[in-house]
Amino acid sequence: MELKKELGFLDIFCIASGAMISSGLFVLPAIVYLKVGPSIILAYVFAALLMIPAMISKAELATAMPKSGGTYFFIHRSLGSFFGTFAGLASWFSLSLKGAFALLGIGLFLQPLFPEASPIIIKIIAVGFTLFFSILNIIGAKESGRFQIILVLGLISILIFYVFFNINHIDAQRYIPFIPFGWQPVFTAMGLIFISFGGLTKIASIADEIKNPKENIPKGMFTAFFVISLLYVLVIFITVGLLDNIEFQQTFNPISLGASKYYGNFGYLVLSIAAILAFITTGNAGLLASSRIPLAMAEDNLLPSLFAKVNLKLKTPVTSILMTSLFMISVIIFLELESLVKVASTMMLILFLFVNLSVILMRESRIITYRPSFKAPLYPYLQIAGIIIYLFLIFEMGKIPLLITFCFFIFSLLWYFLYSKRRNSKQSALIYIAERISSKKLKSSTLTDELRNILLKRDEIIEDKFDQIIKQAEFIDIKKKINKDKLFNVVSDIYSKEFNMPSEKIYNLLQEREEKSSTVIYNGLAIPHIIIEGNSKFDIIIIRSKEGIDFGENFSPVNIVFALVGTIDERSFHLQALMAIAQIIQDKNFMNNWKKANSIEDLRNLILLTERIRKDRI
Repeated sequence: MELKKELGFLDIFCIASGAMISSGLFVLPAIVYLKVGPSIILAYVFAALLMIPAMISKAELATAMPKSGGTYFFIHRSLGSFFGTFAGLASWFSLSLKGAFALLGIGLFLQPLFPEASPIIIKIIAVGFTLFFSILNIIGAKESGRFQIILVLGLISILIFYVFFNINHIDAQRYIPFIPFGWQPVFTAMGLIFISFGGLTKIASIADEIKNPKENIPKGMFTAFFVISLLYVLVIFITVGLLDNIEFQQTFNPISLGASKYYGNFGYLVLSIAAILAFITTGNAGLLASSRIPLAMAEDNLLPSLFAKVNLKLKTPVTSILMTSLFMISVIIFLELESLVKVASTMMLILFLFVNLSVILMRESRIITYRPSFKAPLYPYLQIAGIIIYLFLIFEMGKIPLLITFCFFIFSLLWYFLYSKRRNSKQSALIYIAERISSKKLKSSTLTDELRNILLKRDEIIEDKFDQIIKQAEFIDIKKKINKDKLFNVVSDIYSKEFNMPSEKIYNLLQEREEKSSTVIYNGLAIPHIIIEGNSKFDIIIIRSKEGIDFGENFSPVNIVFALVGTIDERSFHLQALMAIAQIIQDKNFMNNWKKANSIEDLRNLILLTERIRKDRI
């Protein structure tokens, strides 16, 4: 069962924004400032820039494949089921941990406000929020999105006021010296801060529930990136100008302390509330995004089918949401999250690396149904740069996180061979690349067909009668140059068997039609069409000739032929089919793609997916 498409641009913006603003803004500056001083501002700018390769690559993949699971789905379809198994488990684990950590982070800001709150009470509060978000997500993504909108817009408003009302109070002397410890600490801090931006791409996991994903995903993601990155830099800039070194050393909450400098307890309270809102939004976004990953994996038979169950009435993955929230509650209660979050960050970097590699694989596979509405610029240099950068940052995370991540990889390997391998039959882009290199043809085209169906759903295309005929039509790929008489013989033989008519009669009808007026109606295109006796008969044969078909000295070689045959009672649809073909041919890329297509199924999908006005929808 399909999930409901309820999330619009504002929902996407707020989910992505809420996932980015938490400890990275309200806690991390206190730690980083001690290492780099005022140049922390540059560290945040550089960290935002490091996010660009992953963000742009994910935007391309998500508009081409707007499916639940996001990163898991992209990696599975590009690298295969083994890496897909690891990506799915790692993505679920890291997103869930980050969400749980965010909810526990509320305690850092509750304790100064409520000193009597014990660690146990803080954990109970975090569990309570997890249960609340679980209920919201079970009711529907729209309800969760609305809640996120209220919280995020409130949070952003408070931060804007913080910047606006404190800009006149900053002390320029606090920025001098700007880089007191040299550039090396700045680059080290940049890697530490970078993880704070990782929540931006969470929205790819809920792409199946986004309205008009080909526009809303890139717009929502890029808007959130620019708005929150700007807020990050402005808030840090103001805070550095408000506090001195000693004050940074004495607090884990520099933003609230900065607000209290000139607005007292009121300022401290308001910014502490903003911090709590930030952690809540990150926790909600984490649960929303991570709960869709087991659903996607179960649909591919990489997890038990129980995770794929969607409630008939609510159309939400109840089992997957409950299992994810149970995991989050368990780690909140029983585990020390601080050490595990670094592991989750390492896994996130590995997934970012794979996402950039996925774009390269999908592009180089030349699958004709891979059609992102947003295409990453500077391909493949941006992706290669991203792979190198993230590989460097992975090794910067330290030995312990790498060791635990390696153990997680081994667990994924075991799960793949013991459970996933024999149940999964999905193709990957790697297979298509291997096909091109080895010059061997694939026995099936499951990935091509799957991507076609995703595009039909993405673009809300309802198939009409012409689509149904194209799906069943015979395609002929002629390898050598021939003339129109040879072509008519081939078409006549096929239709003779289909309509139980003498091939000579069909051939003569084709010749008579050609003599009245040539059926070459466009440069490189011919549409021979005839009327036959009988009722309710109509068919199309599609022919490609890379070398070209000779229709006479007055015409350039024809590369594509639509041969139409129908009875007189199908005259109306006959005209509709001619109109559909005319619209298809008008696509500026169609003829070039037609010549490059690698298989009959590629030719069929090229026609089915070319944009046109559809009539008599079924």
